[in-house]
Amino acid sequence: MSSLRFQAVRASYKKKPIPVDVPKELPSEYFGELVFTRSKMKQYLDKETYEALTECIDKGKPLSAAVADKVAAGMKKWALQHGATHITHWFQPLTDSTAEKHDSFLEYDGKGGMIEVFDGKVLIQQEPDASSFPNGGIRATFEARGYTAWDPTSPVFIQGDTLCIPTVFLAYTGEALDYKTPLKKSLKALTEAALPICKLFDKRVNKVTAYLGWEQEFFLVDEELFAARTDLTLAGRTLMGHESSKSQQLDDHYLGFIPPRVVNFMRELEISAYKLGIPLKTRHNEVAPNQFEIAPIYGEMNLSNDQNQQIMNLMNFVARKHGFVALLHEKPFAGINGSGKHNNWSLGTDTGTQLFAPGKDAMGNLQFLTFLINTLMAVKRHNGLLKASIASSTNAHRLGASEAPPAVISVFLGQAMTGILKKILEVPSDTPIEIAGKKGRKLGLVEIPEILIDNTDRNRTSPFAFTGNRFEFRAVGSSANCAGALTTLNAAVADQLTAFYAALAKDIAAGKKLNCAVMDLLKPMIRETVDTICFDGNGYTSEWQKEAKKRGLDTEKIVPKMFSAFTKKDAVDMFARTNVYTEKELIARNEVKWETYVKKVQIEARVLGRMATNHVIPAALEYKTRLLRSVELSKEIFPREYLKQSAPEIGLIRETSALIAEIRSKVDALIEARKAANVIEDIYKKALAYHKVAESIEDIRKPIDRLEEIVDNDLWPLPKYRELLFIN
Repeated sequence: MSSLRFQAVRASYKKKPIPVDVPKELPSEYFGELVFTRSKMKQYLDKETYEALTECIDKGKPLSAAVADKVAAGMKKWALQHGATHITHWFQPLTDSTAEKHDSFLEYDGKGGMIEVFDGKVLIQQEPDASSFPNGGIRATFEARGYTAWDPTSPVFIQGDTLCIPTVFLAYTGEALDYKTPLKKSLKALTEAALPICKLFDKRVNKVTAYLGWEQEFFLVDEELFAARTDLTLAGRTLMGHESSKSQQLDDHYLGFIPPRVVNFMRELEISAYKLGIPLKTRHNEVAPNQFEIAPIYGEMNLSNDQNQQIMNLMNFVARKHGFVALLHEKPFAGINGSGKHNNWSLGTDTGTQLFAPGKDAMGNLQFLTFLINTLMAVKRHNGLLKASIASSTNAHRLGASEAPPAVISVFLGQAMTGILKKILEVPSDTPIEIAGKKGRKLGLVEIPEILIDNTDRNRTSPFAFTGNRFEFRAVGSSANCAGALTTLNAAVADQLTAFYAALAKDIAAGKKLNCAVMDLLKPMIRETVDTICFDGNGYTSEWQKEAKKRGLDTEKIVPKMFSAFTKKDAVDMFARTNVYTEKELIARNEVKWETYVKKVQIEARVLGRMATNHVIPAALEYKTRLLRSVELSKEIFPREYLKQSAPEIGLIRETSALIAEIRSKVDALIEARKAANVIEDIYKKALAYHKVAESIEDIRKPIDRLEEIVDNDLWPLPKYRELLFIN
């Protein structure tokens, strides 16, 4: 075995579980310990300041400079008591990761000494270099000014020795350069569009809230094995590697016994998360070996999204402490399941009503159908745009791979719910919508099953599935910022609800009763959606791809082309109506998406070319040399019979030589394709050229993986799948 590979494998086998310092208190007692929660606001702020801050958080009222100074003083006192020495504006640029610049509390006191200082001005705003982050041409190097501005609705927290202040990130000219700003705009649009509809059904409703429950999938790999794989360290996935004899075919890893080393990692991750107020609830083995999942209790969307970003950062830190590296790439290993991040999306009111769950009476059920069908309509109208919102160079390896949602956005409703919608089309608009079993049956009554959550099957091939009281957007990638997809979904549904309410208000003003007016508007929408966007079958089949195209759904599979959906007129107009993105912001974000796609594929192509040249081919040549020596010795010892004696070796020599030649030829072609793509100035055309480069990357690994099966195990320089995928 090669020295580096041998050392890495031996080190991974020797590892023992690392003890975790478990607090003596119950998790509920230290939950939120490192978050400036409302209880801490009450403790560290005077009554007037506390009320002003909560009014800002709950109702969007502005804070005066004087109040901001008092808030900062209270935060500083709390942070210093927890050992904080620095502050940072914590934001989410267009990199799918977070950013932070740490400044200490220290300032001169004017008397020859130092003092800890933190005021409202620093709390509210800072000025990072906007040209150094992806911005799609909005900011150039010579016009670098950008601002981070405090988001009071997401509480500040302490990470290590730093007080972290969640912020938005804007260009000097006002455009959003982050994920948080458009997410907040989309939430405002969605909740404001939903509120007047809810008030028609229940005048007590004063607020609608959007909720998110994310399910974070990831792989763990021993850090020594990770370090011995250049492709993992630089590209986040294995660009070569033959499948292991045993992988996931026995279905024995899913929900199986969690290895002790992993349990300790998860325990420390949970403890750290609880202190940060992140309500992790679930942990388990996922389908593929070394694949795991964690998930929290649902929360308000903006905060929950921030917490997912925190968790992704925290996972990498905690994993290293336990001798692992956490892989968030959507497809780090070929031949086994990749990782997604299911986004469970729902709406609720301040009266406790879940808008995607059946109501307690006929009007409650009518309200449920109103939001359900309007969501179907929004997804139908913008299915290509929603697909573009989850597309990336990394997620492209997962989508449609007979393991994850296909590259067509459809909605799974289940037979029962689909049957209800079709039955509604057959009855008069004033027919009561009751819950089965609650009231006596009437002729023509449309009944919604009492326990709808368990009334539908699960469809793992659906990218957007209705699960009884929410929708599960399953197509989002594990490394993505949830806000990218949810901003688009929120905006599309908000736009649809706004149009629906306008039509509904007009009908009511003309004298129609509410229930009849609602049903008269919903019926045409049911006809338009139930046989187009709704699909309960197997989304993995080629037949569905053909059927989806017949239905008029977007079936585009080339990622750079998918992104173009954002700048089509209907998308630009929709985002403008909802005040989520300007056309300038959409154009800039597409530039970023294409540029990111190019760079990630470019990195993979470079890594693969160099690994093939510097690792694979030398190992194959050394093996070939051994075989040639064996043949030469056979010829010397068995001069009459050497051809017969050496037939196996000669066959291997010929196959090895052919594979080496194939790899060399394909790598040379890859380099030339990359060179040709690099001189293309138009970023969209360059991205299309790099899509072809990406396809050739997959083609090159075939002869490499065949060589891995042939070459002497001791000569192969890279940890193999059988060594990478099983934690001891």
